[in-house]
Amino acid sequence: MAVPEPSPGDARSQGMTLQQRRVVWAWVFMSPVLLALLAVALWPLVTTFLASLTDASISGGDGRLVGLSNFLHQGATGWGGVLASHEWWRSVGNTALFTLVTVGAETIIGMLLALVLNSRLRGSRPLRAAVLIPWAIPTVVSSEIWTWMLQQQGGILNLLMLDAHLIRQPIDWLSDPSLMLPAVMMVDIWKTTPFMALLILAGLQTIPRDVYEAARIDGVGPLKTFFRVTLPLVWPAVLVAVIFRMLDALRVFDLIYVMTGAVPQTETMAVYIQSHLVGFGEIGYASAASVVMFLIMALLLVAIIWSGHKRLLGESR
Repeated sequence: MAVPEPSPGDARSQGMTLQQRRVVWAWVFMSPVLLALLAVALWPLVTTFLASLTDASISGGDGRLVGLSNFLHQGATGWGGVLASHEWWRSVGNTALFTLVTVGAETIIGMLLALVLNSRLRGSRPLRAAVLIPWAIPTVVSSEIWTWMLQQQGGILNLLMLDAHLIRQPIDWLSDPSLMLPAVMMVDIWKTTPFMALLILAGLQTIPRDVYEAARIDGVGPLKTFFRVTLPLVWPAVLVAVIFRMLDALRVFDLIYVMTGAVPQTETMAVYIQSHLVGFGEIGYASAASVVMFLIMALLLVAIIWSGHKRLLGESR
C-alpha cells in the first residue's frame, strides 16, 4: 500500500512535513504487529510480576498480596527472598559461567567452521549438511545419548580414552562435582556450534569478493585480511549470533535437567525456578525468580546491543 504523499503546500497547511507524515503512517501500519507483540510478550510478563507479589502456591495458597517479600525478605511460605537467597545467586553464577564459556567457544569454533564452509575447498558443500546433524537432533535426545556416552562404566568416551592411554581409569563425568558442569558445557558446544556457524556463514556470504581481490593485490596477508577486512564486515552477523545464543544459554534448562538433574553444581536459573514451581509448588516465589531472571537477561541484552552499536558507529567513522 502506497503512503499518501500530499503536496508540500498541503503538508505545511497541516503543520507536518512530508517526512513526519511518513513516520506517522509507518507507526499506523506497524500498530497491528506491535499490539500482537504486546499481547504475546508483555501480558505474560505482567501476570508473572503480579503473581510474584502474592503467596500463591499449588498446594492451595490463597494468593494474598505479600508485596516484595518474595524478592527481599522471608516469604510467606518460609523461603527467603530471591535476592537474599544463596541458592539463587549460585544458580546465577552457574548460568553466567555456562553462558560465558559456551557462547565464547561456540563463537570462535563457529567462526572457524564458517570460514571453512565459505571457502571453495573441495567437499565444503557436503560439509554444510553434515554440520547440521548435531543441531537438528532434539536436545532431549542428544542429552540422553551423551549421558550414555559419558557413563563411568561402559561409556564410549571413557573406553576411547582408555584405549588411547589418555587416562588410567574411567572418569565419572556426571557425578564428579568438578566435572559435571564442564561435561554439560561440552555437550552444549557440540550441539549448538553449527547454529553459530550458519549465522556467521550467512554474514560471510554477503561480503563482496572484490574486497578480497583488492586486499590480495595490495599484498595483504591472510591473517591481516581476516582482522582488517573479514571481521569488521561480518561483525553485525556475529553480534546477532551472539545475542541469540546468549539468550538461549541464559535460559538453558532441558540439557542441564536431563543430564544432571537439579543438583547444586549445575543448577541454572531456569532449573532453580522449575524446582520451586513444580517441586515445591511455590507459584509466587517462582514468579519472583522469573522476574529477576528476566531483568538480568534484559540488562545483558541492552549492554551487548549498546556496545555493539557503539563499535559499529566507531568503525563507520
